[in-house]
Amino acid sequence: MAVAKFVQGSILRHILVMSSTGAVGISALFIVDLLDVFYLSILGEQELAAAVGYAGAISYFTTSIGIGLSIALGALVSRSIGAKDTEKAKRLLLNSVVVTLLVSIVVSVSVCLFIPELLSIVGARGHTAELAASYLYILVPSLPLICLAMALGNALRAVGDAKLSMVSTLIGGGVNAVFDPILIFMFAMGIEGAAVASVMSRVAVFIVSARGVVVKHQLFGRFNKAHFIADLKPIFAIAGPAMLTSIATPIGNVVVTRAISDFGDSYVAGWAVLGRVIPVSFGMIFALSGAIGPIVGQNFGAQQYDRVKESLTRAIQFCCAYVVVVSLLMFLTRNQIVSVFDMKGDAAELILFFCTYIAIFFIFSGILYVANASFNNLGKAKYSTLFNVGKATVGTIPFVYFGGQWWGAYGVLVGQVLGSIIFGVLGVIVAYRLVEKVKEQQAAQPNSSTTSEAVIKVDKVTEFDEELTMSSQSPLSSSCTNMAMITEEQDCEASNKVAELIGFKGEKPPTK
Repeated sequence: MAVAKFVQGSILRHILVMSSTGAVGISALFIVDLLDVFYLSILGEQELAAAVGYAGAISYFTTSIGIGLSIALGALVSRSIGAKDTEKAKRLLLNSVVVTLLVSIVVSVSVCLFIPELLSIVGARGHTAELAASYLYILVPSLPLICLAMALGNALRAVGDAKLSMVSTLIGGGVNAVFDPILIFMFAMGIEGAAVASVMSRVAVFIVSARGVVVKHQLFGRFNKAHFIADLKPIFAIAGPAMLTSIATPIGNVVVTRAISDFGDSYVAGWAVLGRVIPVSFGMIFALSGAIGPIVGQNFGAQQYDRVKESLTRAIQFCCAYVVVVSLLMFLTRNQIVSVFDMKGDAAELILFFCTYIAIFFIFSGILYVANASFNNLGKAKYSTLFNVGKATVGTIPFVYFGGQWWGAYGVLVGQVLGSIIFGVLGVIVAYRLVEKVKEQQAAQPNSSTTSEAVIKVDKVTEFDEELTMSSQSPLSSSCTNMAMITEEQDCEASNKVAELIGFKGEKPPTK
């Protein structure tokens, strides 16, 4: 049985260790994504960087659907493993994989049929739209591969093999890094070479993950139509809200990209560079959103509510300190960033503006990630969905629109920041109040022996069970970085522990 290591010792130390180790693997993938834009910028066409920005907005949306499906698989399989019901785990894994494959094929075909129209929606025009379309026509058909890879990666984490899951993503990143320059320069394929390298990366991740699930852990069972139909309800009970949560951020990203496109491709090229620089610069904050979840979850399961509250406080303090330091570094190196990517004119000015005035406000995005991770581990993942969808819509659309109307492309960034401030502050307030509410309800039931009795007052057990392991997503731009954000090394430990306390109370594994 997994050891609840976070219920004692320094919380700040747990946060630092979890975030730093998670950031190592995540940042490696962010850097690979950044290299895509760097290599294309060497070709001297800003339209290429702009095309990647437009294409990224659409591909980000498609892979987010896969993230929601993979969350469902991880949650269901981890609970069966926690209940020591291996046969049920095999059945749920196979049926979840089939659902993932079918949904991803439908999405892939649908997107391929309407790529020109979708690019028009995000603001791509002329030659830039043609470049973006050539990229997507190669990348989008491989969507089933990356969706299956993410699902199988979550299955590996569900059985405690988080290391192999991370290794699979690192191998995929390595394949991308190696073949990017070869295809872009040696074979003179340009943006199409970058797309082919990404497809090869997806194939590599899928092969490693599939081998781990099928060969190493032998988790694949036999398909049974009756079982498949019966499992559709629990799968979509988790996958539905998870997909809604996951696609909220790419919708917001599409809104911002569309607003910036009104001012020209040069600004979009600058935005595409920022979309790759931000994850590299703030990779520790993205790792923090994955690190804080298990810490909150274990202390919540142990009914140590003061430590839950302290976990929130320490995570927010760490987030603020880190963003201040990184923002200062971005300000000091702003001209070098522009020079490295050979950005000129409006693209360069947009990058300089971000590094000078906007980067510091990433604090509010970071604290919202912390709040969402807390919601997910306190049985209130619906709050996470609400805040994610709210921030991507009412927290983005009006602010970005009026910001663009009043101050141009710079106003779009300012508007996005204003929405982040509002939802970040509200998210933290609600998170603290939720902890106090659960603490008070537990205190009112002194004879309860597990947190499940307290949680029933907050939500029905079934709702809590369904929402337990959803992961909050961050606004990144590629399948590699999206996949990295669900590789939370210790997530399966916390979820299995709480699953035994709540999800399977009174259940026994079937006798053979």
